Amino acid sequence: MIKTPDVSMVLVSYNTRQLLRECLQTVFAQKGVSMEVFVVDNASRDGSVDMVNEEFPQVTLICSAANLGFAAANNRAFVQAKGRYVVMLNTDAFLRPGDLARAVELMDCNPSAGLAGARLVGRDGEDQPSARQFPSITNDLLVLTGLSSRFPSSRFFGKADRTWADPAQPAEVDWVPGAFSIIRRSVLEAVGHFDERFFLYYEEVDLCRRIIAAGWKVWYWPQLIVVHIGGESSRQVQQLSMSKSGSQLSLWRMRSALLYYRKHHPLKTWFAMQVETAWHSLRLIRNQMRANSQAQAKSVDAATTVALYKQAWMETEGGRICPVRPW
Repeated sequence: MIKTPDVSMVLVSYNTRQLLRECLQTVFAQKGVSMEVFVVDNASRDGSVDMVNEEFPQVTLICSAANLGFAAANNRAFVQAKGRYVVMLNTDAFLRPGDLARAVELMDCNPSAGLAGARLVGRDGEDQPSARQFPSITNDLLVLTGLSSRFPSSRFFGKADRTWADPAQPAEVDWVPGAFSIIRRSVLEAVGHFDERFFLYYEEVDLCRRIIAAGWKVWYWPQLIVVHIGGESSRQVQQLSMSKSGSQLSLWRMRSALLYYRKHHPLKTWFAMQVETAWHSLRLIRNQMRANSQAQAKSVDAATTVALYKQAWMETEGGRICPVRPW
């Protein structure tokens, strides 16, 4: 009789061979937990597939001839997963020794937890947003205006990323980033896999929303600390504009935002678009009135952002359709 593994580990790879190797090394260094490991390769061109075949033969490798995006690629592995829990791990995220066993223990001890995430930190140890509130027009505006970063200790201004909270304290939250998350497989089967209309971004927000709606809880557990670089796969898409943080593809983020709002807040979709374009239009006007080179650069950034959001609106028909994949 084949024993059910504790964990089905799922990694989606897109041209991050060196990081994928490091990530898998941390996975196979885990002790005290039985697991199966899937790597879904999204048509990488950097030799990632050969590296996995040669160095990690115990991995179940799923190769796609095209870039499926994050949601659809994970779903390819989800349908084969046999573990009691499914763990998603980005290829630029690295586990500490014992993390996986701790994650399984925490889920076993908290039967109402449907999904949970870890405390994400950079290589320098600096905290990253790890426990978040669902998107809303108010939250979007607070982030856009910079008020959330200016007043991080405020429960109101800092609510989108819960920057007011002690990162060392566990908490029941709205959603956690997909860089690392552990999901009860029975819950995943009950609520459904990722919505594949979200090619990249918002797919984990949508999944967490469905999990909570089904009566389960989403937890942030700082006992689990995962080192996360962030945005490495996105940086491989060189023909598109990145956000100022360098971790998001702006057009794709806007498309997914519109799809999310149309799915969960259909009457607010137009307002969500108007809030962001109006803010950047004001930035454009303000910086056009200044004569220095820094202001000119900000004018270009603001104009580009407005144009991209209008493009995203047209391409998704206001969040009603997903553009043809791959994006």
